[in-house]
Parts: sequence; structure tokens; C-alpha cells
Amino acid sequence: MDGMITANRLSDGIVVFLDTQGGWTEDFHAGAVIADEAGKAGALQRGAASAAANEVVEPYWIDLERRGGHYVPKALREAIRATGPTVRRDLGKQTRGQAPDFLKVSAEA
Repeated sequence: MDGMITANRLSDGIVVFLDTQGGWTEDFHAGAVIADEAGKAGALQRGAASAAANEVVEPYWIDLERRGGHYVPKALREAIRATGPTVRRDLGKQTRGQAPDFLKVSAEA
């Protein structure tokens, strides 16, 4: 049942993830991995409070799985949200080294 909370930052629309300090980070790898129902409920409450304070919009839970020793989003939609645009590989999180390894594309592609 591993997962994390994601949302979009209200000020600029960037995808963010709830971190272990209760703040928001653009880096998927810095997001808090939650493994139990109590943690999930608390994280969703924190997300709702951030939405009420106009910090983020539509916080929600995403399921994670372990792949290659790392957590990755289970759903393709969430993998794309974690890495940035798919139409130009010179933009988004992949250019800053934040793309999860399973989505990194070689220079030859």
C-alpha cells in the first residue's frame, strides 16, 4: 500500500509532492513514502489544509511500487507527472536530473 500525496502548486501549476516535513517539493524522490492507513489519512489531511490555504490544488494519493530498488508511480499518468513533458526531452524535470531512472531516455533516442 505504499504511496504518496501529489498536487499542483497554485502559484505556477507545477506538480509537487508532499515531503516528510509536511511541505511540498517538485522532486518526486524527495516526496514522503507512506506505508500505512494512518499515515495516508494524515497526509491527505495535510494536503487538504494546503488546498484550503491556497498553496496547492487537488491533492490526492498515488500508489507506488518498488522497481529496480526504487519507488516509482504505478500509473503511467503519475510517472509522466513526476518527470515532466513527454513531447520535448529538453524540458522538464528530466533536464534537471530529477526523472526517475526508469523513465530516463538515452541521448540516442
